[in-house]
Amino acid sequence: MTTFDEREQGFEKRFALDQEQEFRATAKRNRALGEWAAGLMGLTVKHVAEYAKVIVKSEVDQPGDEDVLRKVFEDLKGAGVQISEGEVAMKMAELLAQARENVRGEK
Repeated sequence: MTTFDEREQGFEKRFALDQEQEFRATAKRNRALGEWAAGLMGLTVKHVAEYAKVIVKSEVDQPGDEDVLRKVFEDLKGAGVQISEGEVAMKMAELLAQARENVRGEK
């Protein structure tokens, strides 16, 4: 095996690890976002966990931040919470940064 092949395999392993970490961070972010939104909606403790699972599942069903943002924003709006879509997006970004740090620290 040449040095080039070894480098290529190293880059492929690193890419796979990065993708796995990003997936885990996104799932953690979505769980935290669901818990945050459930708190704003005044859901009971039992329903907070259920709602967080729904948000995590919504990312798996239709990958992409836009769908998660739209779902959470519409749910908040439907519950009478006065919040802008931009505020939800900012919270998503904040929680994703925290989740990435958390995932990196799990090693």
